[in-house]
Amino acid sequence: MKRKWTRVMAAICGAAFIAALTIAAQESKGTQTMTAKGPFEVKLTPMDTAHKDEKGIARYSIDKVYHGDLEGSGSAEMLASMGEVKTSGTYVAIEVVRGTLAGKKGSFALSHIGTMQGGKQNLDILVVPDSGTGELTVISGKMNILIAADGKHSYEFAYDIHK
Repeated sequence: MKRKWTRVMAAICGAAFIAALTIAAQESKGTQTMTAKGPFEVKLTPMDTAHKDEKGIARYSIDKVYHGDLEGSGSAEMLASMGEVKTSGTYVAIEVVRGTLAGKKGSFALSHIGTMQGGKQNLDILVVPDSGTGELTVISGKMNILIAADGKHSYEFAYDIHK
């Protein structure tokens, strides 16, 4: 009888442990990757740089207006370098985005690192960890910029808002 009781208790404890792990896994997930899309306007303004005599270094102020799933504005500073080949170069930038994303208001920063060689683009735009404010405090994600043949810009933003 004692052995049967031990087995029953072990089974109950085991089931409770598995249930607790399942709930914890679901709570830790607590996220669903969403995708925001839309057009944006961008304005680049050349700025003075400490290295203005260096041919390959340029500094820009960037102002953006986002539309679509992300409604808001972006402000950035960018450093860029381009050699003699006009379809090749690189840039780094930090951008702060303020607005409404999926009905949630706040801001977050984006880190840009981009290279282009012979017109082929390699771009990484990531949410700066722990940069979110307001209802976007716990946001993470990756943005992609698309440039149409006519020069119009749009974005695709895969993001999570953690709970």
